[in-house]
Amino acid sequence: MVLSEDEVMQALKSVIDPEIGINIVDLGLVYGLDIKEHYVKVTMTLTTPGCPMHDSLTAWAEKSLRALDPETEVSINLVWNPRWSPEKMSDWAKSELGY
Repeated sequence: MVLSEDEVMQALKSVIDPEIGINIVDLGLVYGLDIKEHYVKVTMTLTTPGCPMHDSLTAWAEKSLRALDPETEVSINLVWNPRWSPEKMSDWAKSELGY
């Protein structure tokens, strides 16, 4: 099964940064997707390299994607470059957070 980009992004929207209360897609933390048959690689970052939720957020992202297709191999590639900034957020997230 090949998951669509929309399916993957919708699943990732279920991953909420607990400190901010906004999902990782609208926060602009998802930098890229590589989707193939039975394989999804998500390149993402966090709001800060010292984020205490590092393991929880990446595990939650992986779990949300495995729920779409348990046979799909999921890889989360956590990067720090380019550095995240509030400008990467969706208009909705900026509005929610008062930007």
